[in-house]
Amino acid sequence: MDTLFKEKIYKLTRRIPKGKVATYGQLALLAGKPKAARAVGGFMRTNPDAPRTPCHRVVAKNGALTGYSMKKGIITKKQILRAEGVPFRGERVDIKKALWAGVI
Repeated sequence: MDTLFKEKIYKLTRRIPKGKVATYGQLALLAGKPKAARAVGGFMRTNPDAPRTPCHRVVAKNGALTGYSMKKGIITKKQILRAEGVPFRGERVDIKKALWAGVI
């Protein structure tokens, strides 16, 4: 994947406000490559600038918390999101309430 695309993804991720989340596919779409959700996941996994680039605010399209490399992984991701005010339904983010509009 090209460096410009990766930088676009990180820039978009930095725009997700506290209390909101984006999906991997949503970021890929906003960055102009709608089929690159897996690549976005890879970028989040190798994020060199956490917490300035808040990769914890990126979740699966169904609200599931996927990999997170800080401290206790997904447990830590959930704790951070809850502390930021992100609503949950069981173990998943309530996408209907928490999805960032993501308008460029």
